[in-house]
Amino acid sequence: MVQFIVTLFLSWHLSLSGWADAPLAQAVLYPPALSYSEAELVDRDFSNQKLAAAEFAGCTLRSVDFNHADLRGTTFSVSWMNDVDFSGADLSNAMLDQVSFINTDLRDSILTDTIWLRSSFENVKIEGADFTDAILDGAQVQQLCQIARGINSKTGVATRDSLYCR
Repeated sequence: MVQFIVTLFLSWHLSLSGWADAPLAQAVLYPPALSYSEAELVDRDFSNQKLAAAEFAGCTLRSVDFNHADLRGTTFSVSWMNDVDFSGADLSNAMLDQVSFINTDLRDSILTDTIWLRSSFENVKIEGADFTDAILDGAQVQQLCQIARGINSKTGVATRDSLYCR
C-alpha cells in the first residue's frame, strides 16, 4: 500500500513538472531483479527471503540455504550446486537448465512450470516436490521417478503424479 501511494505521489508530482512518462515512479513500482550471476556463494542463508525473479545464472553454490524462500521466476541456468537446501521453497517458473544438482534438497518445494533441460541430479531429495508442468527430458524423469514419493503440503499434488511416473 505504501509503495502504491509513493508511486501515485511521484507520478502526480512528475506530471506537474511536465514529465509525461514518470520513469522514476516506474522504478519504484518495478525495482530491478537482484543479481548474483557468476558469483561463488558459500555458506549463505537465503531462507524465508523474497527473491522472486532474482538472477543466479552461472553461479557456484555450496552449503546455501533457500529453505521456504520465494524464488518464483528465478534463473539458476548453467550453475553448479552442492549441499543446497530448497526445501519448502517456491521455484515456480524458474529456469534451472544446465545445472548440476549434487546433494540438493528439493523436498516439499513447488517446482511448477520450471525448465530443467540438460541438468543433472546426484543424491537429490525430492519427497513431496511438485513438478507439475515442468520441462524435463526423458532421462531426467526416469531418474527422478526412481526416488519420487510423497505429496506436496501446499499444492496437494503427489510427486510421482507431477512427474507422470508409471
